[in-house]
Amino acid sequence: MNDRTPAPSCLYVDTNSDLKDLVSRLWEAPEIALDTEADSLHHYFAKVCLIQLSAAEEHAIVDPLSGMDLSALLEVLTHKPLILHGADYDLRMMRISYGFLPKGEVFDTMLAARLLGYQEIGLAALVDRFFGVKLSKAGQKSDWSRRPLSESQLRYAGDDTRYLLPLAARLRDDLEKLGRIEWHRETCASMVVLAARENEEDRSDRWRIKGSFQMTRGQLNVLRAAFEWRDLEARKADRPPFHILGNQQLLDLAGRAVSDPKGAFGAGLKLPKNCKGRRLQALKQAVRGAAEQPESAWPERKRRERQRSAPTGRLKAVRAECDRLAKELGIESSALAPRPALVNIAREKPMTLKGIMECGPLMSWQARLLEPAIVKILKR
Repeated sequence: MNDRTPAPSCLYVDTNSDLKDLVSRLWEAPEIALDTEADSLHHYFAKVCLIQLSAAEEHAIVDPLSGMDLSALLEVLTHKPLILHGADYDLRMMRISYGFLPKGEVFDTMLAARLLGYQEIGLAALVDRFFGVKLSKAGQKSDWSRRPLSESQLRYAGDDTRYLLPLAARLRDDLEKLGRIEWHRETCASMVVLAARENEEDRSDRWRIKGSFQMTRGQLNVLRAAFEWRDLEARKADRPPFHILGNQQLLDLAGRAVSDPKGAFGAGLKLPKNCKGRRLQALKQAVRGAAEQPESAWPERKRRERQRSAPTGRLKAVRAECDRLAKELGIESSALAPRPALVNIAREKPMTLKGIMECGPLMSWQARLLEPAIVKILKR
């Protein structure tokens, strides 16, 4: 441990000996508050750069980039109940970086606030609401992979777990008073399962970015080539793709390259300052290569799958009932059931609890609340 402390009594851990001592104390804690800082805004190969922890009266920041053996820490975190805010991203990054999968219960304070009907569910808003403390947002866009970290960065990172334990206690009490603790438990369990899944995105179609659906095959061909160029450049530079070229610029370039091949890189095309020299020549070569491909090699336009539409009257009744129930409960309608689930219910006409759940997919607590009204509507 060194003398870089983000706030009174917050440990900065960057040696194996200090980590060993911390882990031994964590095993004694009934639950652990956890947060992470990653570098996805600054690097192509994103990784966890800090692990913030609070347990009992102790607060610590663990530096995983210091070369420590994290196996003992990951072991205790695997088995202890965890408290996080907006846990899905942190758990996903922990899985990607370390293969971490929690076995203990996870309590997400953001999901708790949503099920309690709070309008502002960010950590800063909740800490201000319950403790009258205004948290700084100065470190949100930091490059957490750079060392040394400043005092303000460490303070920002430490504050992310400092209030989670008492906040969770307050929210847990409120959930229990309203009889919603099981709702929250099931919602958190579902979130953990989703965060543990591998990315199922079809990597061969990653280049089909938002805004490309209406493009011609020729434009799609150029877009694919430019996207692959960007991805390769981002990998080489270890920078996020948007640092190389934005999605709108890719779309603009693809459109120009087809409508005006000779003037595609002329006046009007806005390229970032870092797109010059070798990088610019590589982009031009990628676009020329796409233009030289035979039409048979161009990608096909994707057709949207047309699903059987839901009867308007029935869908309106289902939505109205969901809105009524949500208002009665004091939560957002989307917290009770997302709109696509309501469309599926109106279209498929499920008459059982299981059938309603499968239309979402919805959790059992959501389906149980909706079932009586849904069945009544569908029997009309």
